[in-house]
Order: sequence, then structure tokens, then C-alpha cells
Amino acid sequence: MAADEEMWQEMPVARVAGGSETVLLAEDEPMILEMTSMMLGRLGYRVLAASTPSEAIFLTKKHGAEIQLLITDVILPEMNGRELGQILTSLLPALKVLFISGYTGDVIARQGVLVDGINFIQKPFSKETLATKVRSLLDRK
Repeated sequence: MAADEEMWQEMPVARVAGGSETVLLAEDEPMILEMTSMMLGRLGYRVLAASTPSEAIFLTKKHGAEIQLLITDVILPEMNGRELGQILTSLLPALKVLFISGYTGDVIARQGVLVDGINFIQKPFSKETLATKVRSLLDRK
């Protein structure tokens, strides 16, 4: 098993709360897209997976208000995750956004992509970390 696969391999975790909401996942790395989709699906979420921002925009226009949360990589082809989030929240004002990246939050903030108060988790993340962050965002009013 490759080191990349090992870091994403599911480890026993405490019970984590899932849900049934629809999550749009925008990630250009195929393995991460697949593994994160699988994690979310096992937590009960309906996942719409997009490997490019244009695909994410298409899915948002197609599914509309069914989508409650966007999880997006910060660094994507075509545009960055913040720009994608701005476009999609203009289409769906109630949409919540969670940013993910292999870079640290400090590095990304210095590049001007993320600002304080943005919802962010660093890759690699555990199923428990993802579940906790997703549930807390979806439960916010």
C-alpha cells in the first residue's frame, strides 16, 4: 500500500455524527476526491463530486438549493477555491463553505486566498475531523 493510501486509510474512530444533506465536493486530485466522497457517503451525506470549478458551477446550477455545503480545495485549476465559493454563494446565498488544502492555513492566508474566520481543515484529515467540521457547519444557523 502506498504512503498516500495509508494516510487516507480509515482508522477506528469514535462515533461521529453524519447527516443526509447534499454536499458539493470540488477537488482536482482524483484520489482525494474519491476518498473524501467515500467518507462523506459513509457518513450518510449525498455527495456531488466535481473535479473542476466549472463542473462545480454546473452541478450547482443543476441541483440548486438541494446543496447545503460546498467543500472545496483552495488550489484548483481555472480559479481558486475562494473565487469558486464566492460564485456559488452568489447563486445560493445560504450555501456554507468549507475549504481544504494540503498547505497550512498560514501559508494560504499569506497568499491572500483565505482570511480569518474562514472554515478550513488541512489535508490529510481523518474521517472524524471531516465529520465534526461538516456537522458543525451544517448545524449553524
